[in-house]
Amino acid sequence: MTTRTAIEIAGLSKSYDDHPVLRGVDLAVPAGTVHALLGSNGAGKTTAVRILSTLLAADGGTARVNGYDVATQPAHVRESISLTGQFAAVDEILTGRENLVLVARLRRQADAGGIADRLLARFDLVEAGGRRVATYSGGMRRRLDIAMSLIGDPPVLFLDEPTTGLDPQSRLEVWRTVRELADGGTTVLLTTQYLDEAEQLADRIAVLHEGRTIADGSLAELKRLLPPATVEYVEKQPTLEEVFLAIVGHDRPTEMGEPA
Repeated sequence: MTTRTAIEIAGLSKSYDDHPVLRGVDLAVPAGTVHALLGSNGAGKTTAVRILSTLLAADGGTARVNGYDVATQPAHVRESISLTGQFAAVDEILTGRENLVLVARLRRQADAGGIADRLLARFDLVEAGGRRVATYSGGMRRRLDIAMSLIGDPPVLFLDEPTTGLDPQSRLEVWRTVRELADGGTTVLLTTQYLDEAEQLADRIAVLHEGRTIADGSLAELKRLLPPATVEYVEKQPTLEEVFLAIVGHDRPTEMGEPA
């Protein structure tokens, strides 16, 4: 983790016709961290990510990614980032390895086959690498999608609601992948509407509500915004997710700091 800021947003605004979506968003994301952008549907999370990834022009404010202005230096921004949307952008007709080789060639990488093999190993997809992606589970597709987004070693990765529609086991697979990316120095901006996902993964959490950033800090800092907790002794019952994972023989979700 460093003190350099990988993503800087100041006063970002965007409207569609007469409907304001972003009303002056401010955000600073330190390099090598996972920063969650938390909000309900319609809060403006995806719009913010589209502006940061140069897919959409802002109406006002400024945004810089990896030191480059998204409005005046879009080519440099695109060289610095990768974006994984809500649905895996993989070709189901191709095998997992063929998907990786194709993207490596499109990005003009030398040794596309070697890159594909290393990523298959990194994301535990070696045995599935020769199978068509149509046979993959949701978690495997998402891991392949993230692997494809890392070709070229972009320093900044945008994950827009990466676990939408995934079952609990696949969701845990994605969580582990995100942790590993951050441990390796990648800056991750994660949008999610799942509170537990932000709690498990993020170094810092920004809350976006009605187009504005209404809170931003670590989990401990955000908890201090509430009155002191009242201590009560109650019998802890397992959650339905813990019951499900125990029944199917999968580990329970790990807390931040626990070994996965």
